[in-house]
Amino acid sequence: MTLDTLPALDRRTALVSAFTVPKGFGDQTLRERRADAIELLGGIPDPSVLPARELAEATARVLSQPGQPALQYSRTEGIPALREWIAAREGVPVSRIVVTNGGFHGLALAIQTTVERGDLVAVDNPIFPLFLRGLELSAARTLPVRVGAEGIDVEELGRLLREGARPAALYTVPDFHNPTQGSLPLEARKELVRLAEHYGFVVLADNPYRELRFSGPAPEDEPFNHSERVIHVNTFTKTLGPGLRLGWLVLPDRLVPDVVALRSRQDSHSSTLVQGVVAELLTHDPGIFDATLDRARALYASRARALAEALEREAPGEFDVEVPGGGLFLWPRLRDASIDADRLAADASAEGVEYQRGSFFPSGPGTDAARHLRLAFGDTAQERLVQAAVRIGRALHRQRG
Repeated sequence: MTLDTLPALDRRTALVSAFTVPKGFGDQTLRERRADAIELLGGIPDPSVLPARELAEATARVLSQPGQPALQYSRTEGIPALREWIAAREGVPVSRIVVTNGGFHGLALAIQTTVERGDLVAVDNPIFPLFLRGLELSAARTLPVRVGAEGIDVEELGRLLREGARPAALYTVPDFHNPTQGSLPLEARKELVRLAEHYGFVVLADNPYRELRFSGPAPEDEPFNHSERVIHVNTFTKTLGPGLRLGWLVLPDRLVPDVVALRSRQDSHSSTLVQGVVAELLTHDPGIFDATLDRARALYASRARALAEALEREAPGEFDVEVPGGGLFLWPRLRDASIDADRLAADASAEGVEYQRGSFFPSGPGTDAARHLRLAFGDTAQERLVQAAVRIGRALHRQRG
């Protein structure tokens, strides 16, 4: 009996039980790398577009304040100046903002607040694997939902719900999805919110790449910020720098007390100094954030196009590849089923280029992720990206003989 011939609820159970957490997350590869290896592995912003000088100047101003408030304890929710800036950016009341230690910390707080031990959680398929590690402490079961060119398949989710699935929460990356790069259209966002409100689950909308849009229109209004069934997670990691370890949650009013109470029993609050520096940066020059984003978007757009063009030039006809409208990755798909994707990764490593195989990302069956390569271009210069494509072309030729 195949998965497709199972009764609806039995098929859902099979999907849930088929899930396994990827092993070796963060280990990238155990094989020895060439000294001149080009690593296209992580979603890392380029140092040249991070506001290092402006952050240094903001730090000096903050540390010169009388009484040194940035070196003292502060509120669990975050300092007022930073929360007010975030709330204005998100278009929500400041009371709904809680500052976190980066995006994953926000996800961890959201999981601990909304997911009981053993609950069912609907997840992207393929998925950002670190989220699955966050679920391990809750021993949650997972329900994979296909992700396509326009983000998570809301129609498939609706069908699973009608067939009886009852998740406590759903996790998705709505903008420039990691790894597929799809973005959820406005109407699909509205439908996802409608389903969450009808069936009573919480949407965990993880949005670290939202600000890195370099083509196409952004949603005019974000429905995720206007529902009591959505927790919106964001971070300064991809825009101002991962080392700041600073992000935020946009919470439903009803969940703010729970998250604050949980946080007060853990690390109490994010660094007062880092919060103060970022707040000073953003408010001293109100245009600095968008100016920083403009530089980043132009650079990443150029690199994405250069890598896509180089792949087609060095391996003509071998990949289906689209230049995304934002984010930090390409997600090319091997066209020829006779090409062994695992061998290609090994041969590419021998040629001196490292990337994440698509087989690293599925959360269940029914995806072609194993035929994909995830190529990160954020922190790699254009000439190195072109050279990486040359090396991938040579690796393909090894299989062609």
